[in-house]
Amino acid sequence: MQRIYFDNAATTAIREEVLTAMLPFLRQQYGNPSSIHAEGRAARAALEKSRRNIARAIGAKPSELFFTSGGSEANNTAIKGAVAALGVKTIISTEIEHACVRNSVGQMQSQGINCIDLPIDGFGRADLGQLRALLAKTQGKVLVSLMHSNNELGTLNDIATIAALCEEFSAYFHTDTVQTLGYYPISVKEMAPIHFMSGSAHKLHGPKGVGFLYVRQGIQIPALIAGGGQERQLRSGTENVAGIVGFAKAVDLALAQMPEHQAQITGLKTYLIEQLQANFGERVSFNGDWQGQSHYKVLSVNFQTEVPTDMLLFKLDLAGISASGGSACSSGALKGSRVLAALGLPDELRSLRLSFSYENTKEEIDRCIAALLKIV
Repeated sequence: MQRIYFDNAATTAIREEVLTAMLPFLRQQYGNPSSIHAEGRAARAALEKSRRNIARAIGAKPSELFFTSGGSEANNTAIKGAVAALGVKTIISTEIEHACVRNSVGQMQSQGINCIDLPIDGFGRADLGQLRALLAKTQGKVLVSLMHSNNELGTLNDIATIAALCEEFSAYFHTDTVQTLGYYPISVKEMAPIHFMSGSAHKLHGPKGVGFLYVRQGIQIPALIAGGGQERQLRSGTENVAGIVGFAKAVDLALAQMPEHQAQITGLKTYLIEQLQANFGERVSFNGDWQGQSHYKVLSVNFQTEVPTDMLLFKLDLAGISASGGSACSSGALKGSRVLAALGLPDELRSLRLSFSYENTKEEIDRCIAALLKIV
């Protein structure tokens, strides 16, 4: 039985073109980019070419881009670095940010930083009216940390408007674009001032274990990881050259095919919604801004059923379908979603997150509907 993968918000399959681009740096060109001999220089050249490509894709300068092990490290570095070096005394965020942001903010709160949870609406979108009010009355340096797209709901925040609000009140702005890089046009130049931005390769058909932190020119923060001073003193450790080359290739491909893939995936999501409504009627509902400003690859679905969420997922898995009950960033443990709890959903609803890629098909959705009819 051919398995169906509907968990692309957790990770995506690496593209063949990406793997092909990486292989030379796992075999022949294996030099350390900090070495001065020929092998090292070849690795350094490939690393810096990749930095230029990714920087250009987000409207940044190459000197503003620092490679990390992924989005979690990038978010930790930005938040903790802003507190350590920029005099930030207040952090404004929401209770539905990714765990790496939420926990980093919590650590800063334990060190005496004033941390404020910005209210969200029923879709999971940050309340920008309340953000304006908070920025207007908060004394001292402020860091606003808000993700572009919620990883469980898909709801999009208007990061251009948030950036403008932060500029108006001289606040720093950090945004997690792990779910949206390669899916939406993002320009730190046009959305200025974004001060910090994070991205990750494995969400857009690149390799796991590599990401970046964008740090706006003129800002200096301390390294989260001490060592040999790689990445211009911000991120020590020998760079993952093969992964970085693959990341750049994945970004190039995603941007080149963005309109085509967006139309295709949007069509799949729309078809799934229609089929769920036709087959389950009032027993199915959706979370987030699913009819409006929401990531086209993510759909959060509720079922009225006696079958617990973990059993729903288990039976789908037995039927050859991979899905999620929420975020996949809890060490494999299935827990009640704090994101859905923040929306005030009743306990009797069973929620699934289905997320798509350009590799999915309508036939796979039909199989998923058939499986759900038997399970639910």
